Amino acid sequence: MTKLFGTDGVRGTANIHPMTAEMALRIGAAVGRYFRREGTSSAHRVVIGKDTRLSGYMFENALTAGLTSTGMNVLLLGPVPTPAVGLLTRSMRADLGVMISASHNPAHDNGIKFFGPDGFKLSDAVEAEIEALVEAGVEPTTAPEIGRAKRIDDSRFRYIERVKSSFPRQMRLDGLKVVIDCANGAAHHVAPMTLWELGATVIPLGVSPNGHNINDGCGSTNPQAAAETVVAHGADVGICLDGDADRVILLDEQGRVGDGDQFMALMAARWKADERLKGNALVATVMSNLGLEHFLNDRGVRLERTAVGDRYVVERMRQGGFNLGGEQSGHIVMTDYATTGDGLMAGMQFLAEMLRAEKPASALMHQFEPVPQLLENVRFAAGQLPLEDAHVQAAIAQAEDDLAGGGRLLIRKSGTEPLVRVMAEHEDAELMKRAVQSIVAAVEDAVKQ
Repeated sequence: MTKLFGTDGVRGTANIHPMTAEMALRIGAAVGRYFRREGTSSAHRVVIGKDTRLSGYMFENALTAGLTSTGMNVLLLGPVPTPAVGLLTRSMRADLGVMISASHNPAHDNGIKFFGPDGFKLSDAVEAEIEALVEAGVEPTTAPEIGRAKRIDDSRFRYIERVKSSFPRQMRLDGLKVVIDCANGAAHHVAPMTLWELGATVIPLGVSPNGHNINDGCGSTNPQAAAETVVAHGADVGICLDGDADRVILLDEQGRVGDGDQFMALMAARWKADERLKGNALVATVMSNLGLEHFLNDRGVRLERTAVGDRYVVERMRQGGFNLGGEQSGHIVMTDYATTGDGLMAGMQFLAEMLRAEKPASALMHQFEPVPQLLENVRFAAGQLPLEDAHVQAAIAQAEDDLAGGGRLLIRKSGTEPLVRVMAEHEDAELMKRAVQSIVAAVEDAVKQ
């Protein structure tokens, strides 16, 4: 069997392996067997959340069948953000949390993410053991021990209160006009409600999911509509979430985009000044801009880099005792408040900083000048290994020589889509562009063969 887990759970096109109902049933049984605490008298509980994709119904039912077949009791949360699942897994004393989502991917994709009883995503080692159980198959429990399933009505309200508790108690959002783009996804209810309850004037976008429009022309990967809305309504700020609301892209009052790197620079500097930045370090991935590293170095803050994926950021944060990390793409992890990236909480922290500094979003969102960076993606078919092609490897070696000393080059396969990602940074933008184009051309040739 091919490897199931990528950088963030199991993901793919719905009704195509591995994202089939049959495979979800097998995965549910395997993970239920793995997390069931044998020899204990306490109930075995699983919480399952999902985003708004049509296929979510299918996978919710299949996973429930697999989990209950091993004696796990399933609590169905309905559409909630991914970070809500992490929080509720721990607060409800569940053995396991499951989120059905393909995050920022289009509606035809879906995925399954898992959280352990501590509310954190599973390690590579645990995922490997679950994969082995999926391949080998597991014996169902006896008939009297089959688990139950029921829907939980208050999950959204539990999460809203938790997000509000992360906002400074003495502050309110009265007088702030906020555009919130929920990507027709999991936060379409909770995000506007949270902002409104704290006093903001809320202009919602992407809050009419129909099963097919998640991330479609909206959300953190498509902030143009939100930017236009900010300008048209004279809003103070825009907050753009992705389909499962674990990432955020911010917009200033002029509609200009601030990515995760800019937000992390702001928060790292603030927390450093307040003496609350644990380990005097920020954890980010290899994709974060060199400009962020220079900004932090100038302020005596260390940048710890990890592999791409918020799960790896969190693992390093836990290993080193750090409390702030994230990704350029907008995953922001603040372990003082949550166990994984939380786009809404991050947006709330930015609003708090606006109020604290008494400055507009534009004065806070652009903390450093990025080193010129270029990212190109090349799609390949199943079974192809373009990075092993000799011509591709030669093009990469030449580009590394060309960029040596003034920048860096990063070539990798996406962990969530069949893409080769070619990224370069260099002070000489033209040199960087030529280097990237040469590699992209070589990969495209290899894919056509």
